[in-house]
Amino acid sequence: MQISSVRAFLLSYPFSEPLRLPFYGGERTILKRDAMLIRIKADSGLTGYGPGPGSEKWQQAIQSTVGPFLEGRTLADPDALRVQFFDSPAATPEIRKVYCAVEVALYDLLGQARGVPMSELLGGRVRDRIRLYSSAGMYQPPERYAEEAVTMASLGFGAYKMRPGLGPERDIEAVRRMRQAVGPDFNLMVDAHTWWRMGDRSYSAGTVDQMAREIGCYDATWLEEPLPPDDHDAYRRLKEQGYLPIASGEHEPSEERYLDLIRTAAVDYVQMDVCCQGGFTMGRRLFAEIAREGLSFAFHSWGTALEVIAAAHLGICWPEPVVEWLEYPVYSTHTIRSMYPFPLAAEILREPLDIQRGELTVPKAPGLGVKVDENVIERYPWVPGPWSLFRLDSPPGTWAVTSDHSIPWDNGR
Repeated sequence: MQISSVRAFLLSYPFSEPLRLPFYGGERTILKRDAMLIRIKADSGLTGYGPGPGSEKWQQAIQSTVGPFLEGRTLADPDALRVQFFDSPAATPEIRKVYCAVEVALYDLLGQARGVPMSELLGGRVRDRIRLYSSAGMYQPPERYAEEAVTMASLGFGAYKMRPGLGPERDIEAVRRMRQAVGPDFNLMVDAHTWWRMGDRSYSAGTVDQMAREIGCYDATWLEEPLPPDDHDAYRRLKEQGYLPIASGEHEPSEERYLDLIRTAAVDYVQMDVCCQGGFTMGRRLFAEIAREGLSFAFHSWGTALEVIAAAHLGICWPEPVVEWLEYPVYSTHTIRSMYPFPLAAEILREPLDIQRGELTVPKAPGLGVKVDENVIERYPWVPGPWSLFRLDSPPGTWAVTSDHSIPWDNGR
């Protein structure tokens, strides 16, 4: 089976009005949500799909470097193709990440050709389901977080992740209200990445320590990125206090930095987005290290249903104590009041994922086991520019956020 074409389509869902979310020290504005659909066709007539970050830079790399390398080659062993590409002069560290995103579509294509689910090509599934944590809440009053947590519980999820940024007292109040609203058996995750993005109002190490202590009293499942993510020593010191489990990894730029995070036991939960941080290849290597160190892994997945199902195929190849959670963003619909609408996220698939009681059942059909709806390419044309902006009061300035989660900030504007 020969690869005949490789394409990357950029997609956008622009908001009718910008969503403005004030936080302690500034305001975040969300303009749109982006995605990438990677498509690989073979001379056999089969088509493989994969997700990618909504990035013009990545699209250009696929069109100019990764695609020309793959087109015309025989797809029999994705590992062999990757080794060949990585040995080429074009394979810079950044281009390697791009290749590993495209590789998801290669596995989908090969799984279809062999008549096996993608998970069987990634090591073999050891289970059929993976636990999801619903992910939504962004910069809203404490009572609204509590209402949203109840909504997630009513949808059947057993876990909810929110993003505080209201100031220390109101952040604690939000966690307290959530726990009161959902009871003792519901998992609550606190994603605190805003705490170090507030400029001069960023929380000090002492404040973070005190807040971790108080949040721990409400039995949070983890506290995510409460400190600048490149300071692994600070994470290790906070973890050693034992207030509650600590999570990080979304902003790690390389495998070396991940290994340092893992081998120094700086966190309890390691996180990674397989869409843009190294793909299946790096994920498989990291899972082995995570298992050896007695830590746990939780997927970061902040996009479409295609990203969710791709990550799930990898996750079920490991037992739950190693790969414990998969993030599932819950967007607003005509029946669900959540953070904002992003209909593209679900419409990229022709049929909804099989989610029951907060668990995703991974299909056993060949490849990804889902049907992609290419009509989204016409329905959601690309809108250039960043999807989100952070404005800080002090020092004054505005920073853009792109879809590559390993980059803390884009160029200021």
